[in-house]
Amino acid sequence: MEARSSDHRDRQIARLIAFHLPQFHPTAENDRWWGKGFTEWTNVAKARPLFRGHDQPRLPADLGYYDLRLPEARAAQAELAQSYGIEGFCYWHYWFHGHRLLERPVDELLGSGEPNFPFCLAWANESWSRSWLGDNREVLIEQSYSDEDDRTHARWLARACADPRYIRVHGRPMIVVYKPIALPDSRRTTDIFRSEFIRLGLPEPYLVGIDAHRPMTDMRELGFDMTEHHEPQLGVLGPDAFNDAALRTKFRRNLRQGIMSPTLKVYSYAKATRLMARLRPAFPHFPCCFVGWDNTARRGRHAIVLVNSTPELFRGQLALMVKSVLHKAREERVVFINAWNEWAEGMYLEPDSRFGHQYLEAVQSVTRATAKSGEPLDHQVHSSLRRTA
Repeated sequence: MEARSSDHRDRQIARLIAFHLPQFHPTAENDRWWGKGFTEWTNVAKARPLFRGHDQPRLPADLGYYDLRLPEARAAQAELAQSYGIEGFCYWHYWFHGHRLLERPVDELLGSGEPNFPFCLAWANESWSRSWLGDNREVLIEQSYSDEDDRTHARWLARACADPRYIRVHGRPMIVVYKPIALPDSRRTTDIFRSEFIRLGLPEPYLVGIDAHRPMTDMRELGFDMTEHHEPQLGVLGPDAFNDAALRTKFRRNLRQGIMSPTLKVYSYAKATRLMARLRPAFPHFPCCFVGWDNTARRGRHAIVLVNSTPELFRGQLALMVKSVLHKAREERVVFINAWNEWAEGMYLEPDSRFGHQYLEAVQSVTRATAKSGEPLDHQVHSSLRRTA
């Protein structure tokens, strides 16, 4: 796979980086916790519809039920992403006091030099639990911290960041941290990361803190260089969304959607995105555009389901976010997309049996319009946003 030319990258104007989940291959830990041969596809394939018209199970199209141990699968993902205007992948990175999980895809792309496609890493610094919610119920592996571990971690990250494909901002390798508020002393951790990189002869890392667990927090106050304003922010849906019990409020809301259930948690994607827009901060940040949300594959009848998400609505959201970064320096025009392949959360750009390439085509239409005129919004996008309910 050939690298993109710098001229092509300059024409992109905005830098679209898609979060990438590496859990599509078996591991010893998942074998022990979930059963022999478990991968993300295990949950995806067994999902069943919870109500009439519910789009489950989700079925992959072009790439099939791939295995990320195979270089052909990793190359096919990169080629598809690049062809539709994605600059690179941001791989979730799982580090538990020196122990890494789901490490094989990243280790192999580092070791082989293939695919020749930009990437960066996002440290998913939370405990794993059997509920898939990162909570303290039946913890499978616990996240813990220490100064010495921060140094060890920084040294490992420095080796990855030295790769010529690694995504940089102003020449500095970009490292994303999922839960800055969980760090016992975030400024201490960020200082250690920076000092270790400098000691090893690398530029200081460009540290990005995700605000998923504390929206409206400027991560510069915690020692980071930038905030990634994460979406979806499911808290806007209200407390019912996190309550699995039967409730009258759920029944009334579901009934308006033709669903006779007091327990299911079903919401409108269009309404949810409008509510989330109110939380977008005025301080500098990298926006994050999410494709959709339906975690039925992981949580069954306790899932949160955003219905009526479409490529057109996603395109409108992405266009607005791209527009919001155009005033920045070229290197800082970063827009994250959530996600490339979060199939068990109904949040993926990869082609499926229902929409095919339409979500990727939505990305391409925004990037092409922006590259052509510097303005991604047009009458069609405005009209689609006005029509959403």
